[in-house]
Amino acid sequence: MSNLTTKIADLINPEVMADIVSAKIPTKIVVTPFAKIDTTLVGQPGNTITIPVYSYIGDAVDVAEGVAMETVKLGTSSKQVTVKKAGRAVEITDEAILSGYGDPVGQATTQLAKAVASKIDNDAMNSLYDAQLFFESPSSAISYNTIVDAIDVFNEELNSEKVMFVNPAQVTALRKDSNFISADKYQAGVMITGEIGKIANTRIVTSKKVQLFSAWYSPCEVGASGALEIIASGTPTGSQVLLSDVVASLPNTLVGGHVLKNNTSVYFNPIVKLVADTETEDDTPALTIYLKRNINLETDRVSLARKTDISVDEHYVTALSDSSKVVLAKIKK
Repeated sequence: MSNLTTKIADLINPEVMADIVSAKIPTKIVVTPFAKIDTTLVGQPGNTITIPVYSYIGDAVDVAEGVAMETVKLGTSSKQVTVKKAGRAVEITDEAILSGYGDPVGQATTQLAKAVASKIDNDAMNSLYDAQLFFESPSSAISYNTIVDAIDVFNEELNSEKVMFVNPAQVTALRKDSNFISADKYQAGVMITGEIGKIANTRIVTSKKVQLFSAWYSPCEVGASGALEIIASGTPTGSQVLLSDVVASLPNTLVGGHVLKNNTSVYFNPIVKLVADTETEDDTPALTIYLKRNINLETDRVSLARKTDISVDEHYVTALSDSSKVVLAKIKK
């Protein structure tokens, strides 16, 4: 007679669960779908990556009639980023699995996928906050006009397709704007994950990861009125500010630079170019996620306690790979 007894090992299959977690992750992320996934590091030694970074060439300047324009070199630099490991674990007792109440194994799978996806998404959003192009609107809330002004910072010949991340608290104002095209008016199959609509050829995606700053800093010239010099440590004078106070809202700032402090509450809304201008731009993605190893799920049987530990981890790092394709719009609350 065959043994028909159901065992815990039959209900918790690491290979099956790993596949399910991997499948669930893309449906639970908002920022990551707009990033390029780079798997060239898989199986390679080392955990530090040197990546190329394209710098902004600067704003356009006035040119007199008949005078040749000065050329500038498209600057490239590099920065090193270190692969990180994100992980989460749950513990399930045999009683919970065998009680038949709910689906603890399925719930664990879903929760683990959500935990990893949320961590990657947070890091991807933080990488967008490394942007070097800014638009500031501390006196005007989000609207068609503010979005148009923000995307004009890209200085494009043609208005290419973009995505803008907004906080849910900004959605009501957008929906009341007559220029907003709600996603329910789209043709079937043209909406992207999290998209609620479009304005000025810019897809609007909601995310609670869009931060609100009540105090923030913006770069300025040394002689600007109210300029503060950034210092590394010590007690700042009236014309100085600590680097640690600045980096939260201006991550790429350096000691010795100068900034202005703003006390108007604004949302930091990243705007990302989705399609490169084939006439003037390389097809470098704005954001890249470098995978060292894909999702890994393991189980550990705690025999004496009659319970099973389920853990999952992923090795990756996110980075802004083309700063000319991201504008950080700072828009009044």
